[in-house]
Amino acid sequence: MDIYASALSPALDIGAGCYLLVLTVLSAVGNLLVLIMAFRRSSRMKPPELLSVNLAVTDLGMAVTMYPLAVASAWSHHWLGGDVSCVYYGLAGFFFGIASIMNLTILAVVRFIVSLNLHSPKEKISWKKVKMLCMWTWLYALIWALFPILGWGRYGPEPFGLSCSLAWGQMKHEGFSFVVSLFCVNLLVPSVIIIFCYFGIAIRLYFTYKKSTNSNHIPNIVKLHRRLLIIAVLISVGFVVCWTPYGLVSLWSVLNDSSKIPPEPELQKGGEAAAVAVPGLPRVPGLQQRQRKQHLHG
Repeated sequence: MDIYASALSPALDIGAGCYLLVLTVLSAVGNLLVLIMAFRRSSRMKPPELLSVNLAVTDLGMAVTMYPLAVASAWSHHWLGGDVSCVYYGLAGFFFGIASIMNLTILAVVRFIVSLNLHSPKEKISWKKVKMLCMWTWLYALIWALFPILGWGRYGPEPFGLSCSLAWGQMKHEGFSFVVSLFCVNLLVPSVIIIFCYFGIAIRLYFTYKKSTNSNHIPNIVKLHRRLLIIAVLISVGFVVCWTPYGLVSLWSVLNDSSKIPPEPELQKGGEAAAVAVPGLPRVPGLQQRQRKQHLHG
């Protein structure tokens, strides 16, 4: 049995390839736009905005290094490159995925710290600290991505045959500790931190806004942080919504017989996870800067 042969119909393969091609173009163009705008106004950027740029780099890296191979494989009705490209694809996906999750988590923590004193956010976070945090996300993601190469965990083809990731179905026994650690450290804990931070920001903004309403004067900085909070929550919710199906189906395949899962749901979870690399306008630093000016001068 050829494990790299597509389990989907040719028509579905073509459709999946077209879908991934659209995501590739949108992600590449959108994230390049983010980086270009950030470069043009690098002298005026605030330290926390570097995390948004770092997030764009992870998404762009995923789109450029992974999706073209997946598109070509889908249109060939067979995974291209065999074992070597499969390990490469799985490692790249895991690496950029962990980097994105950690980046979103750090972004939530930084915004929470900044919200502790809305009137003097510059004193709360420095360029040096943000740069170190960005470097940490890449190092942390690299360490986790190398674990399966070193024997803790395993990379392998997806059941539908046109993608590679962690070989969930093969880690029921030997790699079960890896799966448990992965879900706890890189999914559960970050989710709790993100929820706690944004809930804390929302509570603080609520009382600040209520106090300002009673005095008939709402500071512009409070309005700004309220809008940025909504933007941040939407980005984080979108990320969780895209990755949750992938996580649940993957966990189910570890605890049960993965061969019983039809290929279509596996394809769907991969497509939803891939969609997370497409950026939204709220992530663009230039847009955030315009909003800041509108609130501070309007």
